[in-house]
Amino acid sequence: MNIYQKIGLRIKEVREKAGMSQDVLARKMKIPRPAVSQIERGARKIATDELLKFSRIFHLPVDNLLNPGKEPEVCLHEKKEEKAHKPMMRISVPQKNLQMFKEVLLYILNKVGSKENIGETVIYKLLYFIDFDFYEKYEEQLVGATYMKNQYGPTPIEFAKIVDQMISSEEIEKVKSKYFSYPQTKYLPLRKPNLATLKAHEIEVIDDVLNRLSEMNGNQISAYSHSDVPWLTTEDGEVIEYESVFYRSPPYSVRMYAEENG
Repeated sequence: MNIYQKIGLRIKEVREKAGMSQDVLARKMKIPRPAVSQIERGARKIATDELLKFSRIFHLPVDNLLNPGKEPEVCLHEKKEEKAHKPMMRISVPQKNLQMFKEVLLYILNKVGSKENIGETVIYKLLYFIDFDFYEKYEEQLVGATYMKNQYGPTPIEFAKIVDQMISSEEIEKVKSKYFSYPQTKYLPLRKPNLATLKAHEIEVIDDVLNRLSEMNGNQISAYSHSDVPWLTTEDGEVIEYESVFYRSPPYSVRMYAEENG
């Protein structure tokens, strides 16, 4: 396998991981879609400026595209918060945020994870609405994950790495199943959440999201997320900014809902 084939496979891998189609990537690159297909097959040489564009689109250092074995985009700090020494965009998850992510995910799984419709896609969206509802209501972060816009809706970039760690530490179990005739990835909790890490108003927001949205299947909750202003105002493949939550329309705005009924 030559260098262009290796880079092409890497670009295809990160594109699919981001839930981005070849058409969307071609538009962002300003090249024809067949050119993207040729690049991913290793049938077309990649110019230096194109490699830099791929790097910016996927929020990955160029070195990561050239060396597929490296995964530097998510860095978990196990013991204490550290100042980041990071080239380009690297997502650094301090211990406090890492622990909160784990406990909120375990809380979700213990409450609704056994439902047939709760697969990985639904969990992504539940986390998104929990994070963005909390930020809108209290102007501070709960989990504070980084969400990327793709065709399936908001996706937490840190999810895969944190889940892998939780599987290794036997906190959750990953199960492949089917929802009707479609393949589904489920996560089952192997311990209860540590409720001491969650405050009453944090649990209230989590419960509100679960009560409103946990009956939806993957297609329904993805479609629902597509009408939320933070998703609508973000370009494909870009990180969704938390501040955009303050421009939500009434059906999605928990702040307006709270004021009208408070």
